[in-house]
Amino acid sequence: MNCFLKSQITLVMIGGKLINMNYKTKNWKTTFFIIWGGQAFSLFSSEIVQFSLVWWLTYNTGSATTLSIAMIISLLPRALLSPFIGALVDKWNRRVVLMISDTVIAACSFCLAILFLTGIIQIWHIYLILLIRAIGETFHKTSMLSSTSLMVPDNQLTRVAGMNQTLSGLIMFITPPLGGLLIKLSSFEVIMFLDVCGALIAVIPLMFIRIPQPVIQKKSADQSGIIQLFKDIIDGLKYIKNWAGATSMLIISTMINFIIRPVFLLVAIFVTTHFMGDEIQFGFIGAAMGFGFMSGGIVLIIWQGFKRKMFTSLMGIMGAGIAVLISGILTTSQFIPALFCFFAASFMMPFCMGPIQSLVQGSVRPDFQGRVFSIMTSVSTIISPISLALAGLIFDKYTPQAWYFWGGISAIIIGIVGCLLKVVRNLGVPTK
Repeated sequence: MNCFLKSQITLVMIGGKLINMNYKTKNWKTTFFIIWGGQAFSLFSSEIVQFSLVWWLTYNTGSATTLSIAMIISLLPRALLSPFIGALVDKWNRRVVLMISDTVIAACSFCLAILFLTGIIQIWHIYLILLIRAIGETFHKTSMLSSTSLMVPDNQLTRVAGMNQTLSGLIMFITPPLGGLLIKLSSFEVIMFLDVCGALIAVIPLMFIRIPQPVIQKKSADQSGIIQLFKDIIDGLKYIKNWAGATSMLIISTMINFIIRPVFLLVAIFVTTHFMGDEIQFGFIGAAMGFGFMSGGIVLIIWQGFKRKMFTSLMGIMGAGIAVLISGILTTSQFIPALFCFFAASFMMPFCMGPIQSLVQGSVRPDFQGRVFSIMTSVSTIISPISLALAGLIFDKYTPQAWYFWGGISAIIIGIVGCLLKVVRNLGVPTK
């Protein structure tokens, strides 16, 4: 397998000719960052769309329950379909998957633009579009993550994971104030059309650069279609089960997702109900979170974390928990301290996620990575609809601060327990 990884080549169209390029050697930066850069534009425009839709729902309904339903719909494909999507990504051409995913997401934005332009937009339209976009985004993310280890040298995977976190942070930092400004100065249909342009920028490079495929073991003739698909998923589950410490890591990840997702996804309700803010203050909170993600990602690129990657992740969990806890005790006049709390919580998130991402990319066989990533995503995300529904009810009936206070305490406890478990500490550490 290592020989395959080191010799894997692809073809790039330059001047009308297909040229061999080895992603794992000297040319990997050029080819990888051409693809990565195109995807960055698409992510940027999609985040503006997400911000705009969240604000439209918040402004027009003022209901945490309505916003929770939208977030649940966005998470359902990731929670329920990820194992199937991962198995398909491991079998299909990943470049084609990326192209189709970007195209479908762009088509959804185009439909939204028409609905806003004609003035017939309804809440259920947004729900439906969010569902379709979420399916496309799940295919897209799984394909990109599982392709990275075939394009990037193993000793650079943590840095690339840090770059991904930095990009997410940069996008989060720029899009809230920009989204708020666009909402005030233009219209929702213009914002939707911008996303169509972003998708085109992502698709064009993929038309000329081919992503390497993993070596797939041949299947017997009687194992095809849906039966083989389920068998592939079961193989992925067995792979994770046999990976010492992976199950404990999934349990920790699931509990953290239960706590943290409402903290970030329902922040618009926190701003409007606790601080009596508008889209500008919502934009400032979003920018603080984005700047935190970006800063944390930059530090991870430079530092690369502790030698034991799980220590870095658990440190991030505890740090985020402290920041969320503090935000849960702020008064209505302490908006500026809230900015610092959301910055700090977001700053710690790359340390939570980046090391685990690089750990999987560096430890799992390439032909299993789609399944492993998708199963991990599914297991850790499947609890999120429950937490969002519960948080929405608490936000509407009581106060958002209750969730932030107790959620912060819970995250700190989870991080401490993880550090005490040897099987979690040693996950990904080579055995002598």
